[in-house]
Amino acid sequence: MSQAIGILELTSIAKGMELGDVMLKSANVSLLVSKTLCPGKFLLMIGGDVGAVQQAITAGDSKAGEMLVDSIVLPNIHASILPAISGLNPVEQRQAVGIVETWSVAACIGAADRAVKAANVTLVRVHMAFGIGGKCYMVVSGEISDVENAVTVASDSAGEKGLLVYRAVIPRPHEAMWRQIVEG
Repeated sequence: MSQAIGILELTSIAKGMELGDVMLKSANVSLLVSKTLCPGKFLLMIGGDVGAVQQAITAGDSKAGEMLVDSIVLPNIHASILPAISGLNPVEQRQAVGIVETWSVAACIGAADRAVKAANVTLVRVHMAFGIGGKCYMVVSGEISDVENAVTVASDSAGEKGLLVYRAVIPRPHEAMWRQIVEG
């Protein structure tokens, strides 16, 4: 069976906890993340078989009402996504970097998944809404043409939902900026 993750992002912490319970009871899924985000948002991330994840996200979406910020189901998630969320994926040499900034975590993770599936890039990190006003950004690295392709795909993905803040491609980052971008 195919594995997937689902994300529900809400404007209410209490509603997020309530919907986390609803989602976990509605389908055979695992709770991957359940936490607050800046500024007072709440993030739920679940994992499991595609059908179960879709069922759980549908159950959460249907009860979220006006507190829903964003939601997504990502089937066959790329192997680099979860490590990029929890830390950094290693980058061996200084190359071009691309940054895509979004208004929601769900939009950013969805954009990152599409980007790494569309281009030969390393997903360095996904920085989720901590101390950045509830926004999220992703960083990719690779050859300039691959980075440009990845950033275009990711920007289009976030833009489809109206959640793209800004995108940038830096062909030859300065050493100090390179360290800041890929090492945190």
